[in-house]
Amino acid sequence: MLVTDAHGGFGGIAQYNRDVIEAMSGFDFVEEIEVLPLAVADPAFTAPRKARYATRRPGGRLAFLARSALRAVSPARIDLVWCAHVNLMPVAAMIAKIRRAPLVLAIYGIDAWTPPASRATMAALARADAIASISQLTLDRFLNWSPAPGAATFVLPNAIHAEHYAVGEKNPALVEKFGLAGRAVVMTFGRISASERYKGFDEIIDLLPRLREARPDLVYMVAGDGDDRPRLEAKAREIGVADMTVFTGRVPEDSKADYYRLADCYAMPSHGEGFGFVVLEALACGVPVVASTLDGTREAVRGGELGAVVDPADADALANAILRSLRQPKAIPPGLAYFSMANFAGRLERVILSVGKNRGGGLQ
Repeated sequence: MLVTDAHGGFGGIAQYNRDVIEAMSGFDFVEEIEVLPLAVADPAFTAPRKARYATRRPGGRLAFLARSALRAVSPARIDLVWCAHVNLMPVAAMIAKIRRAPLVLAIYGIDAWTPPASRATMAALARADAIASISQLTLDRFLNWSPAPGAATFVLPNAIHAEHYAVGEKNPALVEKFGLAGRAVVMTFGRISASERYKGFDEIIDLLPRLREARPDLVYMVAGDGDDRPRLEAKAREIGVADMTVFTGRVPEDSKADYYRLADCYAMPSHGEGFGFVVLEALACGVPVVASTLDGTREAVRGGELGAVVDPADADALANAILRSLRQPKAIPPGLAYFSMANFAGRLERVILSVGKNRGGGLQ
């Protein structure tokens, strides 16, 4: 399994990879998962018992290439190569070719929406035996340009670990810290990156003067951090809504549920999310959600079954959806079980066994 990061990493792709590894570890037919990470941010992690990491030291691309080359010529058996990012495909395809093993590519979002600039990556994509996509939207956009028309395709959406979340009262310490007493909270959670200005932060800040007319008690909480935060803070000041905008900074992983519970509405009017795992986390805390018609967040709310879906460019629809959500009681929708870890494992098992059967590999 070649990954950008997984255990010891942060962010949505790292979490997805951890779930894949955890699910694989539960399959009787899997003896061992050897993980080759491109990066390890925090080496003090505990991996599932069947997972063996080639390294826990951050080493960069050259070290990753060296470890991968050694693995390609190692005598140990390889029954399957799982490539956890488009950009790792040249290395994954090399290993799969040398070892005559089936190759699965996992795709997530904008990484797979347009052709890669690298010719080597484009050529390697043609060797994929299967594509496991986080959403139907991402799969459709990938297939529009993909050089791998013969690959089997599967949709493998995120899993939610419901045991880590629940409906609960707002944490008094956080309420005091951010000045939220008596306020209605609209939240968006995510990395605030200048390269990812598609998450919906701008759309909601632009809407705040209008929302304040209907809900003077409203505050917009931007949960997360990144290099684009100063620009958003300046924007909030320029349009006169700095007093109703809260930037939390980086949220500790073990405190995420407490932060979600601060929200009375989770709004993500995005246009570039491959899926939107944060939507599932908010739903698992019982927070009403407003998602987007333009990207994978609509699949995270099952097309409107689990939350509202609006066009981010339609300010009227977005404002109305947020105001309606603020009036809803908090409750976990029963349909969230669709994204349970058990269902994720079942979908993943079908991917692996299908590819193993088609290639006549060692998977049974």
